[in-house]
Amino acid sequence: MDAPSAVEAHYPSTIGEALEHELVIKKSRFIAHVAPARSMEQADAVIAAVRKQYWDARHHCVAMVIGTQADQQRSSDGGEPSGTAGVPMLEVLRRRDLTDVVAVVARYFGGVKLGAGGLVRAYSGSVSEALDAARVVRRAAAVRVGVDVPHQDAGRVQAVLREWADTHDARIDDVTYSAFATITLLVPPVRLGELDASLAAASAGTLTAVRGETVVMER
Repeated sequence: MDAPSAVEAHYPSTIGEALEHELVIKKSRFIAHVAPARSMEQADAVIAAVRKQYWDARHHCVAMVIGTQADQQRSSDGGEPSGTAGVPMLEVLRRRDLTDVVAVVARYFGGVKLGAGGLVRAYSGSVSEALDAARVVRRAAAVRVGVDVPHQDAGRVQAVLREWADTHDARIDDVTYSAFATITLLVPPVRLGELDASLAAASAGTLTAVRGETVVMER
């Protein structure tokens, strides 16, 4: 996934896994389901599954933000008065700076009307409380870097690079073997100079890090 302006670009976070939270207000049940979704199709599948699970709920309200730069956004009031459910839910996702996430709230009416303000608070609150328990996955630009290492040195150099990555917001992405052992890392652009220095020190200047494409790294 190419990322223009690697140093300056900002990428919204996402969540690590689906979770559910129930909020009860004046006997109405608001069951919020939030889940990661990398595409509109994945989001629609989550929505369909929640609707099937809670088929007898009076309302199924939806908000989603999709895309690396949060460029696809959609919401639905699910039969509630206009502006009282979908948009407030969407605003929660926006305020949390999240993307590739879908939120669905199934409501079981408890017999007491909440009014427009009450509905806004209930729908936004249920999504917000669900997200409070979510594992947030941060995203940032990273440069894919390859280091070719003689086979006899591969274990030692890999251990050095793994330790370096753990303390520099980087990650070993892959190790392949052919004529050389090629260790591939994902490295924040601002850390590239430090990688060069550490690699030179670990190999007496014999190894170099070859820059590749800029990608979006999750951590």
